[in-house]
Amino acid sequence: MREFLRDDAPIAMLINPQNPFSEAERRDTGVAIRAVNQRVEFLTARNQAEIDQAFSAIGPGRFSIVIISGDNFYLTQMQRMAALAAQARVPVMGPLREFAVEGGLLSYGSSIPEVNRQAGMLVGKVLKGAHPAELPVQQPIRFELVINLKTAKALGIELSPKLLALADEVIE
Repeated sequence: MREFLRDDAPIAMLINPQNPFSEAERRDTGVAIRAVNQRVEFLTARNQAEIDQAFSAIGPGRFSIVIISGDNFYLTQMQRMAALAAQARVPVMGPLREFAVEGGLLSYGSSIPEVNRQAGMLVGKVLKGAHPAELPVQQPIRFELVINLKTAKALGIELSPKLLALADEVIE
């Protein structure tokens, strides 16, 4: 992703301040982005009207990319945010494959089918008599990078063959 980030434009992250994890997400994201010598600005939205306001304030060229946090409310707004990003002509990255499918530039996050498979295995163990408190904590083990090449072309972003080869899926 570093290949199309601009030094003169910060990275933005849209977070929901009502999410109890938003402060930790803000802190951790800030550390990670500054570690690669980029600036970060945080935008907040807790409802549809605030999402509209955030995207109208973005405008083309203001940010290298806008990262959408994995907030549950945002997951219900993927199609809307992908459309707003296209109108604003700004590259946007979401947390689930479906965001790139809806028209976002790319997505990177855990594989929902894999998470569901892990959950099913845990439920199966409980149904067979295992005590839930004795089961190990499970974390996602598979993450997917999905790139929407059609969106990249519409935004005038040329992605390297190396990045495209790393993708789990390229949408044309």
